[in-house]
Formats: sequence, C-alpha cells, structure tokens
Amino acid sequence: MPSNQLLIRESSELTKICILGGGFGGLYTALYLQHYRGIDSPQYQITLVDQNDRLLFTPLIYEIITDELQAWEVAPPFEKLLKHTKVKFCQARVEGVDLKARQVQLHNGEQLNYDYLVLSLGNATSFGNVEGAQEYTFTFRSLADVFALKKRLHSLKSSEKERIRVAVIGGGPSGVELAGKIADVLGKRGEIRLIERGGQLLKAFTAATRHNAHRALDKRGVQVSFNTSVCQIEPEQITLEQSGETFTTPVDLVVWSAGTKAQELVTNLECDHNQWGQVISESSLQLAGYREVFALGDMAEIKNPSGKLVPTVAQAAYQQASCAAKNLWAALQGKPLRPFRYLHLGEMITLGFNDAAVYSFGIALRGSFAALVRRFVYLQRLPTMSHRLEVLWHWCKSFGRTLLGKKPSHNQQKEAIKY
Repeated sequence: MPSNQLLIRESSELTKICILGGGFGGLYTALYLQHYRGIDSPQYQITLVDQNDRLLFTPLIYEIITDELQAWEVAPPFEKLLKHTKVKFCQARVEGVDLKARQVQLHNGEQLNYDYLVLSLGNATSFGNVEGAQEYTFTFRSLADVFALKKRLHSLKSSEKERIRVAVIGGGPSGVELAGKIADVLGKRGEIRLIERGGQLLKAFTAATRHNAHRALDKRGVQVSFNTSVCQIEPEQITLEQSGETFTTPVDLVVWSAGTKAQELVTNLECDHNQWGQVISESSLQLAGYREVFALGDMAEIKNPSGKLVPTVAQAAYQQASCAAKNLWAALQGKPLRPFRYLHLGEMITLGFNDAAVYSFGIALRGSFAALVRRFVYLQRLPTMSHRLEVLWHWCKSFGRTLLGKKPSHNQQKEAIKY
C-alpha cells in the first residue's frame, strides 16, 4: 500500500476524528472538514480539544492594547464558532498522546480514543535560561496575557511617574508590533527600548517592511538596541550585555517576545523529531511513521515538495489546515493524498495606532492605508461568515474610530480595562 494512503474502514464502524489544538491549524481543519459532502454522516465523530474556551486570532490581538479592537472580535468562543457544525468541542488540557494505542490523555483523567488524529498544539515561550525572565516579564501569547499587559500599562499611566520605562525583548514581528503599540499607549511619557540580540529587526521580512518598521519606531521615539543580550531581569531593573560590556538599567515594565520552543507534550511523542523538538511531517502532512496522524503548525517541521522548510507563521498554518482537511477526507475515502505546497502571500505587521506595513507580490504599503488593508485582509480570515459579518457590522457602526484613526474616549478605555 502506498505510504500516503490509509485503509478504508467498514462503513458500519464509527470513525473517530480527534483534533488537538484550537488555533489556526486545528480549528480551521475542523471547519474545512465541514465543506465535504458526507462528513455530517453519523459514521463520523469529530472532536476538537483545547484548554481554552475560545479561539485567539493572534495577528489582531495587538489592537486590543490600543482599544482599536475589542476582545470578542478577535477571541470568539469555540462553542459559537462550531454551533452549526458536526464538531464537538471539549475544553481540556492534553496531558499526553499514545500514538501506538491511539489514545489521548486529558488532565481530568479521561481518555479519548481516535481513528484519525490532527495535531496542532503550537509551541511554548522560551526564556533562554535568562535569570528572572519568567518571574518578572510579561508575555503576549494568550488573552490573559493581553489583559494583564493592558492592566499594567493602565496602572503605569495612572501613576505619577514622569517617565515610564519599558523594555521589549526580541526584535521579531511580535516585539516590533508591541513596541509600536505600547509607545502609542504611553505617549510622550513612554521611554520604550526594543532589545534585539542580532543585528537587525524582522530578519525574515523584506527590506521594504524593515524600512517601514524602523520609520514607524523612530517616529514614536522607540530606542532600538542591536547586538544586545539580556543577562538578568529583576523587579525594577534589567541587566544587559553589549559589545562585551555589562550594564544595568532601571525599568518599570519588561515584555518578553524573544523566542519559542517545542512543548514538552510534543517532545514526549514517540516519533521522529528535529533538533528543535518539532515532529517531522511528510509532504502530505501525515506524521512520519503514523499514517492516521496529521501534524501541522508550529509544532511540526514541514517541507515544500522542493525541500524548502515551510515557515512557522499564521498564513502557513491556515494553508496547512485546508490541506490537512482535504487529505484527511481523501484518507477516509481511500483516495490518494496530495502534497502540501506553501504559497507565500506576503507580510503584514501593525506598527502602532492606525499604522501598519504591508508587502505583497512586490507592492509595499505603509501608514493608515496599510492598516486598513491589513484589517480587511484579516477580516476575510476570521473563522466563520457569521462572525465576519458581526465584526464588519461593528466596524461600520464605529467607522470613525476604526477607519479614520480617532482614538477611543477615556470611558471606552476604562470599559476595556474592566473586561
């Protein structure tokens, strides 16, 4: 039997499909499966498992910081998104996966048996063994993180501090986006320092986007420190190393955006891993050695048919979800599976309130128009039509704030803090 095909199950048997992870890879695979005629048959049971109760549309969570968007717009509940589908949602933390026994262990002691499994568990924050990093920094990976940071910024703005000193660690897209947003929130009182261990920001991005990012950060007075390593973080100070010299500087807030690593759950899977702990997926997105398992997103090493590694970015996970659903359905029908081919559509990054950079197919945009384009591109990527229409209607009602760059009132900001 070809390695990319599975045995057809007897039609009388219940086929259990388990999807672990409710991010772009997992949720969108579940939704794409609904497009196939016959998936609503009683023969199929589909379960989506995630420890959170809602999707986090990560590209747009930065707008919560500046009150450009509200939480419900970028974090809709799974129950709502899956209401008119065959997918059952299970809110639970996955403790382990027995690939040989085809069982998923949950934190409450329950087990889920599966016939087909989709793994899209994402990754974890890496603090790089920096002393104090985990204890004294704010991360930005969950909705709780977003509101913890927002609450801290509100507290600092309400204080009597003449200068509010913020260090953002990491010059990748998340660090750059956070630096711009935080600078706009704090205004003239903010003293923002973006710390990058390497020699440039956004090293995986085009020169045009890097140029526009520098321009936006300079406009906001953000100081960028290149070739600078973090040695230690304490409650009110941070120790840095640059050009062989170590120095300590006072801070009121440190935001960590300096790297990720494979989750322990993923590294414990009994399958092949690369040097970074990612599992190895075949071109069909099947887990190497397990034809009934598909692995996608940040947790998996995936290559194009050309052999080039697929980047671990949101648009790649979104495309992989479509391919995984197609191949899973093909497997259910006993048909050949197709290789995944990543198409790079461009790059978009927010750079502050009503400001962004967009680059796609040789066209570079910046400023408020780029912010508008970026917002509407992501609108099209929201998971369901009903949610898109609900968000669009809200945007239309608040046209002045979201499209013309009018900042929210003080009362709106207070209500957002209470969320």
